[in-house]
Amino acid sequence: MEEKKEKDNNSSKQILLSVLGVAILIVAVVGISFAVFSYNKAGEVNNTISTGTITMSYNEPQNGINIENAVPMTEAQGKVLAADNEKFDFTVDCTIKGTTTVNYEVVAVKQTETSTIEDANIRLYLEESDDGTTYTSAKEPTAYSNTLTSADDYGAPVGSMVLYNGAFSANADTNQGVKQTKYFRLRMWVDSAYVVSGTSGTYQVKVNVYGKGTN
Repeated sequence: MEEKKEKDNNSSKQILLSVLGVAILIVAVVGISFAVFSYNKAGEVNNTISTGTITMSYNEPQNGINIENAVPMTEAQGKVLAADNEKFDFTVDCTIKGTTTVNYEVVAVKQTETSTIEDANIRLYLEESDDGTTYTSAKEPTAYSNTLTSADDYGAPVGSMVLYNGAFSANADTNQGVKQTKYFRLRMWVDSAYVVSGTSGTYQVKVNVYGKGTN
């Protein structure tokens, strides 16, 4: 009889442990569904945030822009650079079901191991568009500066420079999930005040998007 009771107790413990294991798993999944997302690799990625889904797509083979042995130029010249290696296009797409709002930010991250030109001599210029055709200024030309001294609420790491803050909201007329797209174009150049020396220089930044959903 005692042996049977011990077996019953062991079975109860196993069931209890299994139930606890499932509960912990559910909690973990719920926690992940509200987690901050980030993306910093070439290509495309999907991130589920609460009841919304957001995708960042790069139109270039890598998620960044690089300057190497460039000729210094004025702001007027830099803002209209058009060659493939002089601008970096990317999109942020979002599909939301329900009442979620997805807040996000676009940041630039300097690649210190490959950058030899001083930050003050570089100009970053970001444009935005709702249709991918007509672009307007999202951030006027500025040096790589005002970088984060601590990770922010979106999850952007220390040293990131915030270029843009935006949000996607659910469509009140439907719960089917309507895709929304924001287009961006980044240009970067060497400022005209830069004194060219006999030493070649490079400067590289990567573009990341961070965000989170709120109900």
